[in-house]
Amino acid sequence: MFRQTDRHFKFDWVTIILFLILVVFGWMNILSASHSGITIDYLNFSQPYGRQLIFIGLTVILIIFILSIDAKFYERFASLIFIVSMLSLVGLFLFGKNVNGATSWYGIGGMTIQPSEFAKAATALAVAKYISDLNTDIKAFKDQIRIFIIIIIPAFLILLQNDAGSTLVYASFFFVLYREGLPKIYLTLALALVAISILALKFGPIITSVLAIIFIIINYFIPKKKPVILQPIVTAMACIVIAFGIKFFYQNILQPHQQDRISLWLRLEKDPTKIAQMRRDILYNLYESEKAISSGGFSGRGFLEGTRTTGKFVPEQHTDYIFSTVGEEWGFLGSVFVVIVFVLLMLRILKLAELQKSQFSRVYGYSVASILFFHFMINIGMVMGLIPTIGIPLPFFSYGGSGLWGFTILLFIFIKLDSNRINEW
Repeated sequence: MFRQTDRHFKFDWVTIILFLILVVFGWMNILSASHSGITIDYLNFSQPYGRQLIFIGLTVILIIFILSIDAKFYERFASLIFIVSMLSLVGLFLFGKNVNGATSWYGIGGMTIQPSEFAKAATALAVAKYISDLNTDIKAFKDQIRIFIIIIIPAFLILLQNDAGSTLVYASFFFVLYREGLPKIYLTLALALVAISILALKFGPIITSVLAIIFIIINYFIPKKKPVILQPIVTAMACIVIAFGIKFFYQNILQPHQQDRISLWLRLEKDPTKIAQMRRDILYNLYESEKAISSGGFSGRGFLEGTRTTGKFVPEQHTDYIFSTVGEEWGFLGSVFVVIVFVLLMLRILKLAELQKSQFSRVYGYSVASILFFHFMINIGMVMGLIPTIGIPLPFFSYGGSGLWGFTILLFIFIKLDSNRINEW
């Protein structure tokens, strides 16, 4: 399990430095968003910034442990790690603690642990393990089903905990599968599903169905070699079912606050009185976040000088809405800096993934980049009002031990796998 080698310190330090920048800058913004009063006691562990320091300290120990383990351990025991992780998710239904309507935490003493944050790395390992198996052919339908099952199991268990945001993250594995040779038909189906869903909610299922049928008819006559007539008929029927099904799902399955978020995002609600009420209620955080970001201007108000941040206008600003602190105190320049660091980190991971000698390491690397990208895109898009509000943290930035440790495990397992390359430098 542990292996002594003369290559202990031959890790990709570019990735590690980018990670450290995000963690340190993230803590500075957690400090801004959570401190109260003029004098700051940095060792006040009753405050989020104090507890985050403890989490960061434990993270260092966690990193040393991860990097000390033989790289082959992660591939050899990927299936076992996945099973243990899934059992931890199942255990929440028996021993879980309900926080803000979601049963996603274990209460251990005075702290809580969220196993869904660790399930991402476990699922990435399991997907990499299965795809890299010699008997797996990703173009074979039976293997596609098995891979989808691996991804759906944690997503379904997390959805049952009433944590829809963390569930959506598992859609990021689509990019990984597509890179490894998943047929393009899945990409077409995914884009079509998204388009039909938005159109059905915006214009209604009838108009959407008519538009879909017209589009199918036009595409039927474009190619010289026309498909069997049954194919466009089945496609049209599927579009109609999806259009009406999405409308039913929106009206009868989604909770009222989820309906309101989508309604405002797509401008479905026309009653100005209800819109104003919705903004004061479920979208209060979003609109206060937008005000905080816009007040920062080009260069920001300065570290610890954000009036809306120190005034606690954005509830729980140190968690999912941490980027609004960046916008107010560091302005456009600081926001761009954070975006650039994230982009550089993800691009670096993708570059290293392509250099891997084993398919397992490559698939895992793409999984890491995809998960980070999904969190980054949704969190910042949510804070800026570009997409509906979805409660997921900004990696390495948002407050929380489980989130920080989960992303650290995800990233540093790949750093360890990358260090195992024969001709790494």
